[in-house]
Amino acid sequence: MSWASRRRTVYTLGIVLFFAVVIGVPLAVWLYEPPTCFDGWRNQKETVVDKGGPCSILDERHLTPHAILWSRSFQVRQPGEVNDGTYSAVAYIENPNEEAGVREVGYRLGLYDGRNVLVAERFGTTFIMPGGVTPVFEGTINTGNRIVARTYFEFTEPLVWERMDNAAIALTIQNKSIFNTTAVPRLTAAVKNASVASITNPSFVAVVFDTAGNAFAASETLLTRIGADETREVVFTWPDAFNFTVGRLDILPLVSPVLR
Repeated sequence: MSWASRRRTVYTLGIVLFFAVVIGVPLAVWLYEPPTCFDGWRNQKETVVDKGGPCSILDERHLTPHAILWSRSFQVRQPGEVNDGTYSAVAYIENPNEEAGVREVGYRLGLYDGRNVLVAERFGTTFIMPGGVTPVFEGTINTGNRIVARTYFEFTEPLVWERMDNAAIALTIQNKSIFNTTAVPRLTAAVKNASVASITNPSFVAVVFDTAGNAFAASETLLTRIGADETREVVFTWPDAFNFTVGRLDILPLVSPVLR
């Protein structure tokens, strides 16, 4: 190669390098998209694609499994009375993970008679609170006077676990008292908000157990708001006398978990 050819080659490479630096680098910077938890790639220490690591959506393989502890239906009226085919139903969902919850998930409650024939069902959505039991309550379920022998609870879609804090831990239940169990039962309790912020629309599910530990009645009530360091009363009632001796009272607060 002649000296002139070498010089032309050097000039050409210099021009190419110049445009590569002046145009190519800004273009690459402009086109570059930093890794995110929604880009469909495992590129920032996720344990699977877009889950785990720094992402708010968690890899369920690294969580302690949740459990449906039990589900049960309760006849609201005594047999032979008006609307005696009305039931309420409750399921207990246990989540032992202190920093993981589900924002929203669909569910189905199926009520079956003694021959395992479906007599009623309900569909709904719920959240799952971190680090405790989330009760799912459905009321005023009409079975057409058919007797419910079994209740089945299931989720109807995959659970998406996210980093969450349990806002319900700020609520403590005190001074539970039950009256008139042989006539029109009434359960009262004091709810204290120990946090420094108000909590809006908390609900409360009460479940009554007999002395053998079997649930036989349930109810739900709602507060529109409970202020910081405030104490409010919650009341639950039932239309008919209890047929069992009360052995235990659960009152569980329900508050939407907070994303971290």
